[in-house]
Amino acid sequence: MMRQEPIKFEAFSAGEWIQQYQYKSFAPTLINREWLWQDPVINTLLEKASRALAELDAFTLIVPDVDLFIQMHITKEANTSSRIEGTQTQMDEAVMEAAQLAPEKRDDWTEVRNYVQAINDAIAELETLPLSNRLLKHTHAILMQGVRGENKTPGEFRTSQNWIGGSGLNDAAFVPPHQDLVLDLMSDLEQFWHNENINVPQLIRIALSHYQFETIHPFLDGNGRIGRLLITLYLVDKGLLRKPSLYLSDFFERNRSSYYDALTRVRESNDLIHWVKFFLSAVIETASKGKETFQSILRLRQEMDTLVLGMGRRAENAQQLLSQLYKRPSTTVHDVSELLGISSTAATNLIKQLQSDGVLREITGYQRNRVYLFERYITLFGT
Repeated sequence: MMRQEPIKFEAFSAGEWIQQYQYKSFAPTLINREWLWQDPVINTLLEKASRALAELDAFTLIVPDVDLFIQMHITKEANTSSRIEGTQTQMDEAVMEAAQLAPEKRDDWTEVRNYVQAINDAIAELETLPLSNRLLKHTHAILMQGVRGENKTPGEFRTSQNWIGGSGLNDAAFVPPHQDLVLDLMSDLEQFWHNENINVPQLIRIALSHYQFETIHPFLDGNGRIGRLLITLYLVDKGLLRKPSLYLSDFFERNRSSYYDALTRVRESNDLIHWVKFFLSAVIETASKGKETFQSILRLRQEMDTLVLGMGRRAENAQQLLSQLYKRPSTTVHDVSELLGISSTAATNLIKQLQSDGVLREITGYQRNRVYLFERYITLFGT
């Protein structure tokens, strides 16, 4: 393959509008090449983002049984990323079982749980295979099973034109590339992830990759969620994170208009510098907040361990239950009975003690089928 000349951010041309029948679609510039920039602010942000990411990653080494807590990070990401797309599930609902929710809330809940499964499966797959379009397709198929969009070719790149905003192609806010270009564009993107012949820092590569993925919009539905998940998968694949502990959806949701504006500015004004700065700022803030969350988890866990030590003969069962609650902080008497192999009466008494100690809170108000939340823990992960 002939080596292409590097592109300077300052001289970047995002692509061209191509006339189709009755509408124009956007064909983005290929990105698998070397990139340069003159703006010194990018260097400073890149250094800060790399350091913040390394510090966050270090926490996954020092937090005992870190995988217990990673599941809650994943649940939060699934909930927040889905909320950007219009679901209404709250964090306390996301950790419950479908049967414990009002029927009208179950469709949104299913989208969130699909996302949790999609992340877990993708991370597991990365242990044996590199990041690839095939992995993204498989993840998309899981995301779309049995929910809105399940009839929009789950697990396959689109073979028809889609659009963003508006009611159709004629009044759309943005029309991604024609379907005939999708395979070549996604192939170029995949090559960019693994091209060792170019000198591009990994955080710059994934900043460019997220923009390019969202511009290509390769699936008929679910592009936002897969594109945001791509960021975490890339960081894990490249060894910048040992565990999937960084998710940018919370930052993107809180700064939603700025996020969409930054992507749009690249396409309309070739302003790649603004997007890269926005992305690196998102990494810095999110990694720093992630560190604070891990510190809060360590403090809470120490407090819980001290509490359990004073519970006498119930201590062992309480410790086992807490380990389960760190993964999924909602439970019932039946769940506790099954988990610990104890009678319903013993499970009820254990829950009552944890209620009186302020660990669990009952949220239904029912006499039967009560649901208890480890609320202080859920609060550490925000709404």
